[in-house]
Amino acid sequence: MAVPDFQSLMLPLLKFSADGEEHTMQEARDGLAEIMGLSQEDLEKRLPSGRQATFANRVAWAKVYLTQAGVLESPKRGKFYISDRGRKILAEGPERIDIKYLERFEEFQQFRQASNKNRTEKVTHTGDDETSSTTPEETLEQAYQQLRDEVANELLHLIKSNTPDFFEKLVVYLIVSMGYGGSVKEAGKATRKTADEGIDGVIKEDRLGLDAIYLQAKRWEAVVGRPEIQKFVGALHGQRAKKGVFITTSRFSKEALDYVGQIEPKVVLIDGSDLVQLMIDHSVGVSSAAVYEVKKVDTDFFIED
Repeated sequence: MAVPDFQSLMLPLLKFSADGEEHTMQEARDGLAEIMGLSQEDLEKRLPSGRQATFANRVAWAKVYLTQAGVLESPKRGKFYISDRGRKILAEGPERIDIKYLERFEEFQQFRQASNKNRTEKVTHTGDDETSSTTPEETLEQAYQQLRDEVANELLHLIKSNTPDFFEKLVVYLIVSMGYGGSVKEAGKATRKTADEGIDGVIKEDRLGLDAIYLQAKRWEAVVGRPEIQKFVGALHGQRAKKGVFITTSRFSKEALDYVGQIEPKVVLIDGSDLVQLMIDHSVGVSSAAVYEVKKVDTDFFIED
């Protein structure tokens, strides 16, 4: 099943704590995953940034909201247990606990009012908080991903609008930025056209030149099919090369993708979408417009020796 949103996890989390014992967040995640029949694939699904598992993030926020409403008690970092209020709620047998339900408690109202006061009027929300299925981190990362996608689309348009020579220089800068080819000057020399039409250039895999990577760069609109990749692989065999990278501004056919997974030498295919993502990751052709630092409370600071 899909990972439930954080509001849908509130009641299951409260029921999990009904035994009155003090639990860790890891115990809660394990228990809820088993109760809900989540697969390993569900548990491994991550936020867009890849920094945290989506399920872990949502369980954590469900616990935050329940704690702010006095339904759970959290005396120590990462640990919690059910409160008397939580027991009374379970005795009532609610079908669902969500933000709207928790609004009946004064502590939670104060928490929400303080949160709303700290928001700027310029922030546009995707929906009402009471019906939102996303945690604050998910909302932030979705906005980030949208901005990143817009940058990626603009980059690809600019690359396709430029000359083939520019594309070759771009490949050089990207390869060097990723840690290959030594310096831009050295890599630029190495990527001169070779006598073999199937290879556009050769660069060092490392600064010492212990191995080489053979390149093919195609600024195309059409789909790159298996025949083009086979031609490149044939050229690699002619050079006794072990590694090759085929870069295009378009995309690869399924046949081409399946083919490189079955052959030697090792060939990496980078399509237009992958290309611009690598450019963003390695700051090629882009610059930082703004940096937002997200802080969290350091609970260890408030623990007295």
